[in-house]
Order: sequence, then structure tokens, then C-alpha cells
Amino acid sequence: MHFYTLLTLVLSLAAAASAAGPVAEEKRDHSPSSGTASFYSTRYNGRVTASGQRFNSNALTAASLELPMGTRVKVTNLVNHRSVIVRVNDRGPFVKGRLSSVTLRAARQLGFVKAGLANVNIEPLS
Repeated sequence: MHFYTLLTLVLSLAAAASAAGPVAEEKRDHSPSSGTASFYSTRYNGRVTASGQRFNSNALTAASLELPMGTRVKVTNLVNHRSVIVRVNDRGPFVKGRLSSVTLRAARQLGFVKAGLANVNIEPLS
């Protein structure tokens, strides 16, 4: 490709990117939200999460598509009112209609392992 053609292409792409506006950022509104939560299978143990940490089903962690990594959240099962505090260290869940995925340990504390899913409220703490 000719140098000036390449330069024109790069400048055009840069102009288009700046005209598109800022890239969408993670959720900044730290208001509580309600929805369906699931829990991770233990087959993910040892795999690297989106934060770079190794997944551990015995930890108190969760996945969120919107909240920033490291955010601590209080998850409350809306049926039995049991709560647990977890830290977001992964992205997901990637299933339509799901708000969050938690570890097996968190799901046990919330009392929904047998059901597999729970209606929860998620309240960011930090």
C-alpha cells in the first residue's frame, strides 16, 4: 500500500473514532439492582478470570457485566432474605436475563444451590 494512502486511511479512522464520542464505560451508578443470579460450575476452578485472578469456587466472588472490578457487593436472596458480601472479579454472566454469577460458596450461603438460580438484589458497597 502506498504511504500516502495508508496515512489517509489512518487519519480517517482516527477522525471517525473521535467523532463517535467516548467509549462506553463501566457502570458508574452504584444503585441496587434486582435480577436473576446463577452460580459457577466448579469446572472453572483454576481458570483465569477477567481480572487476572484464578477462579476459586470456595472464594466469595462474583461476575458482573456492569460493575467495576473489585467492587464489593451485598447479594441478597429475595426469597429467603439470606445475604452475602462478594467482590466482583469477573465479567458475565453471558446468559440473557442474568444479572450476576456467584461462586458455589456464595450460592450455598444464599441458599440456592439446589435451585440453581435465585432472584437477588445486588447492592454495591464500594
